[in-house]
Parts: sequence; C-alpha cells; structure tokens
Amino acid sequence: MARGGKAIKSILFGMALIVAVSCTTQYRNHGYMPPDEDIAAITLGVDTRDTVVETLGSPSAGGVLKDGSFYYVRSRVRTYGAREPKVIERKVMAVDFDNRGIARNIRQFGLEDGRAVPLVVRVTDGNLGNVSFLKQLLGSIGNFDPSGFGI
Repeated sequence: MARGGKAIKSILFGMALIVAVSCTTQYRNHGYMPPDEDIAAITLGVDTRDTVVETLGSPSAGGVLKDGSFYYVRSRVRTYGAREPKVIERKVMAVDFDNRGIARNIRQFGLEDGRAVPLVVRVTDGNLGNVSFLKQLLGSIGNFDPSGFGI
C-alpha cells in the first residue's frame, strides 16, 4: 500500500507543477528597436538609406515607394495561463526619406498612439443560397459539355 501512495503523491506533485508553470506570467519580445544612442547618431539631411541601415540595422519594414520610410517595430506581449495574450508595450519608429534617399524626419510612436484598424474581409458570394451539395450535384446533370475538355 505504501508503494501505491507514493505513486499517487508523485502524480499529484506532477499535476501541481504543471498547473503552477502554466499559470505563471510569460513575456515575449518581438521585433527590434535601435538603442537611443544609435538613433541620436542619425543626422537628418545628411544620412542616406545606406548609412541609416549601417547605424540602426535593418528595418522591420520599409515603404513601398522609392522615397518610402523605414519602420522599426518592437512589441512586448504578456501571456498568463490560458488567457488571451495581451500586448503591453509597442514602440514604432519611422525614419522618413526624401526623393533623393536622404533622411528627413524621425518619428516615434507608442502603444498609446495606436488605434484599432478594422480588417476588411471580402468573401465571394457563390449565389447558392441554401442549396445543398447533393442539389448542386444533381442540378449539374445535363449541363455537361464535352467541348470544354478539348474533345
């Protein structure tokens, strides 16, 4: 009997350990933000795209156009147990360039500057209404055209 009690204690200890680990707060960091001293080293009106990359590193994202901006983005996410992860910190820095590729402005934003952007979901309407698969299959009988197969 002592042997069975020891096994139950081991199982209970293992379950308690799993519960304790899963209920701890975990933090994840995503992205990259250059240090303040590197940002201060950028000279507006002098530095080019290449010198900005040399000084700050590669951006997280870049503008689509030739004179588009570089974006450096860093987020910190907190997860607690089975709850939904929550972004607790986000920093975005944009380095703007003129049409010659010279740095002209540095803008910084925080999580408090953000706003929710609704995503547009477009779904193609199949115009099927409440037609079941079987009705669709049987409805296509007689609509067969062998010329569509190159015969």
